[in-house]
Amino acid sequence: MKWTPFSNSIRRTTFCAKERKMLYGNTVLPMKSFISTIKAIEKVVLFLLVIVFLPLPLHAAYDVYVDETMDFGSIRTVAIMPFINLTREQYAAERVRDLLMTQLLASKAVYVIPSGEVKRGIQRAGIADPTSPSPEEVVKFAGIVKVDAVITGVVREYGEVRSGQSAANVISLSLFMIEAQTGRIVWSASTSKGGIDLSDRLLGGGGRPMDDVTEEAINDLLDKLFR
Repeated sequence: MKWTPFSNSIRRTTFCAKERKMLYGNTVLPMKSFISTIKAIEKVVLFLLVIVFLPLPLHAAYDVYVDETMDFGSIRTVAIMPFINLTREQYAAERVRDLLMTQLLASKAVYVIPSGEVKRGIQRAGIADPTSPSPEEVVKFAGIVKVDAVITGVVREYGEVRSGQSAANVISLSLFMIEAQTGRIVWSASTSKGGIDLSDRLLGGGGRPMDDVTEEAINDLLDKLFR
C-alpha cells in the first residue's frame, strides 16, 4: 500500500488501540480517556518522586561551622544559656534546653553547670538578653561561673505539622558554641528532624512522639560537635 498521511494515521491509531488493550485488557478506552489516564499516572509518579527526594538533606554539608584554630579538647565545662523560641509552643525552648543538658551530661564529654548557676551568673553579669549575649557579656559571664564555653540556641520549629489527612511532629534547631576567653563563636550547627514522610502521606500516620523527635535532633547536633 502506498504511504499516505492517512495510512500512517491508521497505523498510529491501530498501535494505540493495541497498546490500550495491553493496558486494560479487552476494554478499549476512548482515545481522550486513554491519554487522560496516562497523564494522571505520570502526575502520580512525579508526585511520589518529589515526596521521596524532597526531604533529603541537601544542605547537610553546609549546616556546620567549625573554627579550625579552636582546641575543643580544652573545653571541659560549659554553660547553656536560655534559647530563643521562634515557635508557637510556649515552653519549646525550655524543653529542648533541658534535654540538651541531660544529653551532654550523659555523654561525659563535658560538664554542664546547673541552670540555677546559669541564672545567677546572668544576673551578676547584668545580661539584659541572655538568649543573645554580646561577646563582652559572654566573657564576663564565663568569668563569673567559671566555664570554658557558652552554648546558645534557636528553636525555629517545634510541634505538630499537618498536610491533608497526615500529621507529624517536627523540630528545627540551631546551636552555637562561644569561647569563654574571646566571646567568639567557634562552632555552630543546625538540624531538622521529624515531619511528614512518605509513609505518613500514603498511610495517614501520626508520626513519632515529640520527645523522640527532639532527642534525635539533639543527638544529631552532638554527633556534629564531637565527630
